[in-house]
Amino acid sequence: MRRTGYVYDERYLLHNPGEWHPEQPDRLKAIHKHLTEEHLLDLVVRIEPYEDTRSWVERVHDPEYIKRFETACQKGARIFGVPDCGISKESYAIALLAVGGVMAAIDGVMTGQVDNAFCAVRPPGHHAEKSRALGFCFFNNVAVGATYLLEHYGLERVAIVDWDVHHGNGTQHLFEADPRVFYLSLHEDPEFCYPGTGFAKEIGKGRGRGFTLNLPFQPRSGDWEYVDALKRFGLPRLRQFAPQFLLISAGFDAHEDDPLAHMKLTQEGYRDMGRLLIELAQETAAGRVISVLEGGYNLEVLAQCVEDHLRLLLGIEFPGGV
Repeated sequence: MRRTGYVYDERYLLHNPGEWHPEQPDRLKAIHKHLTEEHLLDLVVRIEPYEDTRSWVERVHDPEYIKRFETACQKGARIFGVPDCGISKESYAIALLAVGGVMAAIDGVMTGQVDNAFCAVRPPGHHAEKSRALGFCFFNNVAVGATYLLEHYGLERVAIVDWDVHHGNGTQHLFEADPRVFYLSLHEDPEFCYPGTGFAKEIGKGRGRGFTLNLPFQPRSGDWEYVDALKRFGLPRLRQFAPQFLLISAGFDAHEDDPLAHMKLTQEGYRDMGRLLIELAQETAAGRVISVLEGGYNLEVLAQCVEDHLRLLLGIEFPGGV
């Protein structure tokens, strides 16, 4: 069994985007309750998130934007930037704490405390641009994590694989000119799905050209399409890049029962993708992989998918030997 870190903090529940909002605290409550009932939390190494992360957030996001977000929360604003980015007074501090969860998990892996980790954090991050909040996201958790690996630990090659049903526009744009980061996204075709970015023709810019790979899928695509594309297109490019560390933007909203998209992935499809990526990390990165929660809005499905993914990270069997 591998030593798997688990990042969770009850303070993540304090970010309140509004009763109408899909990205509810109940998402993390459902995950944590289910993992407790399945006794998986007895097997993981608990990792506490860092609080003082602003200096690293400023390496990714514009300081003036960060200040505007802080001020909006202090003043009690209910929306920041765009209508789908609901906030509360606690949101700024909790967004910093979400970043801190990823950074703490990275330290755990890089120092040998754990082999890999799952970060049950919120708010999510992959839509957050350098100076703009979008799609429920304020600070780009995975992007700060990649920057931390490059600048603090001196790594030369970091891969980010994003299987959220929505393209991670923020992550792509932040690194599209940087050849040190390979960004692979599997998502619903942007002609049919938010945020309207992530076409196959988007392959990076300048020195980063060729280090972005978008694999968009037609609505109602499912396990076969996703796993086949990952095997035929994604994994060969990742192996060629040979990442020293793998970050997964783990959104589970491409599931057939999720309310916010039009795809047909099942738990089995997510398991297959998880296995393939963990194997890749073992090949090129000494098993160093961290998964960071993004989307997923059917609470039962979300909890079950996270359970499966945690079992894969731990390297333990599934109930019934699946």
